[in-house]
Amino acid sequence: MSAPEQSVPPAFHIGAIPIYRKLILAPMDGYSDHPFRLICRRWGSACTYSEFINAMDLEGKQHPHIGGRLFFSEEERPFGYQILDNSPDRILIAAQILRERNPDFIDVNLGCCSRSVCSRGAGARLLVEPEKISLILDSLVKNLDIPVTAKIRLGWDEKNRNYLEVARRVEQSGVSALAVHGRTKIQAYTGMADWDAIAQVKQVVSIPVIGNGDVKTANDISRFLSHTDCDAIMIGRGAIGNPWIFSGKDQQDCSKEEIYRTMVEHLEASINYYGEDHGLVVFRKQAVLYVKNEWPSPATRHEALTTRDRIRFLQIIRSILLD
Repeated sequence: MSAPEQSVPPAFHIGAIPIYRKLILAPMDGYSDHPFRLICRRWGSACTYSEFINAMDLEGKQHPHIGGRLFFSEEERPFGYQILDNSPDRILIAAQILRERNPDFIDVNLGCCSRSVCSRGAGARLLVEPEKISLILDSLVKNLDIPVTAKIRLGWDEKNRNYLEVARRVEQSGVSALAVHGRTKIQAYTGMADWDAIAQVKQVVSIPVIGNGDVKTANDISRFLSHTDCDAIMIGRGAIGNPWIFSGKDQQDCSKEEIYRTMVEHLEASINYYGEDHGLVVFRKQAVLYVKNEWPSPATRHEALTTRDRIRFLQIIRSILLD
């Protein structure tokens, strides 16, 4: 916890854990890795969620690449592991394994809309089985000594928007905070997020509600909070290439020098974490949105996004932003 955070009252609490700001980086598979979480935390993200962790990957002989999702640093606290599965027993075992790594809370993914996750009954598929959601959350709250949180969508589809029932069940299970994405599973990321529905959830539960969906600019932040009265906002795609949003700024409000410095810091964090070669490869998909419409030509963009030479990559980015 930084000194500036300690000097202001908490925005809300996750259990007994004070959260000092209202903007939070959303867990995003393939994007919210440790380096990106660090950058967002430094720009003001209030707490940290891991990328989702499949409970099955923690069984027996662990998945060979699971370690990358399990690592977190002290700078990321308050930190929570997000887990998903459709088995109450297996998800409890996974949570107990993760508890040994000393996170601050455990989050349950009830909103992932990917076909591979939903086809086995996990993620947003659990929204059609609210009784099982209760079983999972009851078990976690009873058996863990740290707070449990959850993230949901509005329902499976427009005909099955059962978010109010699910929200009440989440609260009745003793969960400490609830994040709500304002779309159904079938919508995925299309159409408009339903801020009215998120506001309804805030009205029917007394636990903190973290709203999610279509907050893409600094101006959206105040509009969303005013519309929904949520305790906090979870920002996902709007933060990719734009970590400044957590300090209430948009990329367009930043100087080219600041954009370049942040890119260098992010790239260095990626290389420190993944190694020289893979770190650059992983960072390139973020670089696309950092630079956005600044690419002078398709050829320059192609070279920047295919080179494996860090020095050449930074030369290209510097020439685009600063020369």
